Amino acid sequence: MNTLWLWVGFNLFVLVLLALDLGVLHRKQKEISIKEALWLSLGYFLLAMVFAAGVFHFLGAPKGYEFLTGYLIEKSLSIDNIFVFVLIFSHFAVPAPYQYRVLFWGVLGALVMRAALILAGAAVIEHFHWIIYVFGAFLIFTGAKMLVTVGREPDIENNRVNRFMRRHFRVTETFEGDRFTVRRNGVRFITPLFIVLVLVELTDLVFALDSIPAIFAITTDPFIVYTANVFAILGLRALYFALAGIITRFHYLKYGLSLVLVVVGIKMILNAWFGTKVIPTELALLITAVLIGGSMLVSLLKTRGAPPADARTRTWWVPGSPTRPKKPEKKPDQP
Repeated sequence: MNTLWLWVGFNLFVLVLLALDLGVLHRKQKEISIKEALWLSLGYFLLAMVFAAGVFHFLGAPKGYEFLTGYLIEKSLSIDNIFVFVLIFSHFAVPAPYQYRVLFWGVLGALVMRAALILAGAAVIEHFHWIIYVFGAFLIFTGAKMLVTVGREPDIENNRVNRFMRRHFRVTETFEGDRFTVRRNGVRFITPLFIVLVLVELTDLVFALDSIPAIFAITTDPFIVYTANVFAILGLRALYFALAGIITRFHYLKYGLSLVLVVVGIKMILNAWFGTKVIPTELALLITAVLIGGSMLVSLLKTRGAPPADARTRTWWVPGSPTRPKKPEKKPDQP
């Protein structure tokens, strides 16, 4: 099958999906309900499975297993993105209807960035085979670092990007609807929503530096790497709205993700060293599924009865206010 037509056909399919999403399904600004988000997530998952079936049929079983393993890894790592998105949206008190617009443009930017990183990574591996050992070591290091830093939250208030943009750009005190920029008295201002968009894009870039080497440990076929990434990213927005209220219950997922990165890093190094598939793709798929599924199950069991923390609607502070309102202090016990 002609490779060029595969790339053209798939990207046209993605553009149609994005146009359908923004132009038809979510043309009017509104809050996405959990029920709708779950249906959208299921729809994107089923599309990925239909595509996987096509890969098995047209490109063969090895490519099919590579796509499934890569998709599972990318989908799992995308949940880690959601942890940070929840923190960003909560910190800036972004109203739920505006969050979808930020994520839409964030996903569009992520698709472009990841396509560039994947093509660059494939070219580097093709010309400098030794880079595989660097990628493998990087994944092992990242997985170990993730294990050590589980539970730490990023300091968004003192984030360098946030401080830089507020220092070098005119920023409105409050949101201006869902607009990223506004003009006042002939002067252009950016809104806090634009800062949120930049932080979302940079978050995805940081996570891409982990996830793309991870999938290159499974396959070096740029088409498989790209399509697995795209399907994982396309469902990211729906997954966010489906999980935002219960994402804190998946605490142990980070342990599973860190172990997955270590495993695929070891797989990458061993397979490159021996010049054969010492750890086959099917085994990597099984290990990934067990680690991710097991960590999610343990998380849900350990947090049974925990109250939901719906970050989508937490709007008790308006960005630009001089200070955050203090939460009521507990009164001392009366004698």
